[in-house]
Amino acid sequence: MSRCEPPPTAIPPMKDLTTENITENVHIVNSQCRDPRLRYLLSCIVTHLHEFCHETRLSTEEWQSGIQFLTEIGQISDDLRHEMILLSDTLGVSLLVDSINHPRHEPATEGTVLGPFHTHDAKEKDNGAVLHNDPDATQLLVVCSVKDTDGNPISDVKIDVWEGDSKGFYDVQDPNRTGPDGRGVLHSDRDGHFFFKAIVPVPYPIPMDGPVGKMLRALERHPNRPGHVHFMLDKPGYDLLVTALYPRGDPYETSDPVFGVKDSLIVDLSKVTDPAMSSQYDVEMDTPLLKYDFVLLTDQQARELRKQRAIEEMQKQKRNVVWHNGLPVPATEGQ
Repeated sequence: MSRCEPPPTAIPPMKDLTTENITENVHIVNSQCRDPRLRYLLSCIVTHLHEFCHETRLSTEEWQSGIQFLTEIGQISDDLRHEMILLSDTLGVSLLVDSINHPRHEPATEGTVLGPFHTHDAKEKDNGAVLHNDPDATQLLVVCSVKDTDGNPISDVKIDVWEGDSKGFYDVQDPNRTGPDGRGVLHSDRDGHFFFKAIVPVPYPIPMDGPVGKMLRALERHPNRPGHVHFMLDKPGYDLLVTALYPRGDPYETSDPVFGVKDSLIVDLSKVTDPAMSSQYDVEMDTPLLKYDFVLLTDQQARELRKQRAIEEMQKQKRNVVWHNGLPVPATEGQ
């Protein structure tokens, strides 16, 4: 008995495929998909990929190199190393997708890239916790608040925080890693406040020992990210905020290889000069200080803004669309 399914009867036969009709035939086969959004996505992917091949007259050798490049990205990735995220970051796709899916308007805090170094094993910590076990680091006191767009404090926000060490390495880059370091999960208090002790962030090169590093060298791009502290703020009813804060004056502030820096996320560090603050937060006088007020959009505010901007973009592209699960598909696809 044959292991093959019966031949399809709902599509025209595909014969004598050429450079002129291959795209149309792929669309015909994919049109059997009953999910209108998936059908639309694949239609666009195939169209753009085929147009890329036509436009560039892609050679077989280049095509094989591209396949090998993507294969190597998969081979080097694991639970702690996310090379595909790094590729997405360095091509600007990560920031673009985040900006589309998590739009912001003032006074809401802008988002930025998640990056390849986030993990899910960070420990729950109390306010005031020390994130790092790094004897060479300069301690940084971080004092923050979380509010809604009307200025009301938001309590019990889950705040996932992570950063590299004083030499520019994240804990997942340590081959002898036994557990999380330089990261933690805190919660805002009843007044929307949270605080912890980190280290003054330093610039560092993104991993250059893999395929993304080879790509950057071929493109003659530098790999150095400006120093920063990552934050992920999450509470039901509010739009997830993935962001980072960048101390002003970093030499790589204007040439971030993953395009993560935004003006509103550049912060000025000060120092603890008030004895009362020194005592309250249990830090020495003149300890570097980072203060920041995060502002979250509600889920409803984010949905409305996302839909508004999607409509504007479809109008700009002169596309006739309907909405499927809040996402656009061509009007004919959604019928």
